[in-house]
Amino acid sequence: MFISWGKETAKKYTQDDIKAILSALSDSEKYGMVLRAKGIVPAPDGTWVHFDFVPEESDVRSGSADYTGRICVIGSKLNESELEKLFG
Repeated sequence: MFISWGKETAKKYTQDDIKAILSALSDSEKYGMVLRAKGIVPAPDGTWVHFDFVPEESDVRSGSADYTGRICVIGSKLNESELEKLFG
């Protein structure tokens, strides 16, 4: 059974921050079996970072603004407390 974890955030992330987070999501022992992650988050320079992740592939890019950052992770046996720390 799949579950989703999500949060709204005003925290600012660089593209490198997001790339490191997405790389870490491959650790299924720590975070659970992540099948998909996506989001839009603010960057320190005033732009917005959009990201998409599926196992073995991720995409991080600049994109249009939103009113607040949003992150969604979908998978099986997700460790929500570790996801909160990772994106915290």
